[in-house]
Amino acid sequence: MMQDKPPGRPQLKKNGFTFKQFFVAHDRCAMKVGTDGILLGAWSPIANVKRILDIGSGSGLIALMLAQRTPETVHIDAVELDSQAAQQARENIQPSPWSTRIHVHPQDIASWAENSDQRYSLIVSNPPYFAPGIACSSPERDSARSTATLDHQTLLRSAALLIEEDGFFCVVLPETVGQDFSALALADGWHLRFRLDVAEYAERPPHRVLLAFSPSPGETLLERLAIRAKDTHYSEDWCGLTRDFYLFM
Repeated sequence: MMQDKPPGRPQLKKNGFTFKQFFVAHDRCAMKVGTDGILLGAWSPIANVKRILDIGSGSGLIALMLAQRTPETVHIDAVELDSQAAQQARENIQPSPWSTRIHVHPQDIASWAENSDQRYSLIVSNPPYFAPGIACSSPERDSARSTATLDHQTLLRSAALLIEEDGFFCVVLPETVGQDFSALALADGWHLRFRLDVAEYAERPPHRVLLAFSPSPGETLLERLAIRAKDTHYSEDWCGLTRDFYLFM
């Protein structure tokens, strides 16, 4: 949920961002297009996925990125509690090439999980991580950023109700928060299968972590990515991850 301007392309319109194959407006969303969502959308494992769930979809950015990366047979559900954000996600998805594959549901994920009979091979979330009580600029932003509306235990248990046995549940978090989230996940029976530590420069400590959990045990793959090279230009690894999305890359 880091809200810096996504690197690699200009801001082409006042209230959103243009990618190679779609445009994302975010003026009615509490959380704007940022590096966190782009990392998750570009990194999440998609091999053999059949159905995808995006929890807390916001503007629909991650759902659109995953639609671009997957075959036309893959169906995507996007669950978003905030009604204004859900409507904006619908409006972003409608003119995209994947409008028939992505469906937005303005609901609470805990209720959705309890009442859904669907199972997903990939679940993704760019979840809130601030403790309740930290002041934000608006009630909507507070809701999007604070775990008061979606605590991590509820998120993990909702995902557990919806995941296929060999599926993956992926999140992006600040590195320090990711440690606590991993401990909760492991205590709930999840297995950590992929971890990507993200730093601004190779010599700096990671500030973000991407985690992929599965109900099924297996080898854990640990990787690291630096966004910039020593000359301050974007690194080859970053360009390789995001090239299919950013203009002029």
